[in-house]
Amino acid sequence: MVREAGTDLEILDRLVRPAGKDVVDIGCGGGTLVRALAARGARVTGIEISAEQLAAALAADGEGNGRYLVGRAEELPLPDTSIDVAVFMRSLHHVSIAGMLPALREARRVLRRDGVVYVSEPLPEGDFFALTSLVEDELEVRAAAQRSIADAGQAGLRRGATLEYEVSFCLADVEAFLKRLVSVDPARAAMFAAREAEITAAFSQMGTAGDAPGERCFIQPMRADVLHPAD
Repeated sequence: MVREAGTDLEILDRLVRPAGKDVVDIGCGGGTLVRALAARGARVTGIEISAEQLAAALAADGEGNGRYLVGRAEELPLPDTSIDVAVFMRSLHHVSIAGMLPALREARRVLRRDGVVYVSEPLPEGDFFALTSLVEDELEVRAAAQRSIADAGQAGLRRGATLEYEVSFCLADVEAFLKRLVSVDPARAAMFAAREAEITAAFSQMGTAGDAPGERCFIQPMRADVLHPAD
């Protein structure tokens, strides 16, 4: 399949036009998307599972452009019908498998009548997936995320636009790879340490060489889905 190239932000902006809307980023990590959407005129709330997980986002948002709350995808700390766009950016597969449909149902709860749920998930393909699998095998959870999207009717949502695309990015070294992994789940640091030599060797061989010494560049296939209220 030939997929178009683009950034996560470009695809999100094209499919849901978040500027001027109330947006929640569920699983906001370091807050990069929150800040980017706020810069485009959206009113954005970032949700993370703990204060520790929110610390990086708060530290990076010195101007206070976003609002940040502790909460779970299955129990959002937001009122009913208060959001125009609920975003799962690479985060649905980090919800427990049993919690994925409840998380979509909860996103439906906070949506306004004409709102949308936007889910962008990495596909289990390519060198970066193979490299990440040395730390944590995500094949099952990524497949479960796609099943949950297909079953979104059970969460009161209907599937609208779907688009597959490719994101390219470069990592300066294996330490940058570790930092990326740990920003999603701190528990991965121990998993990385247990196989550090193997992962370091694989990093130097996978992807393609970047411009700087030791840099490796990867292409990540993605699938974006726009889900609308079913009623």
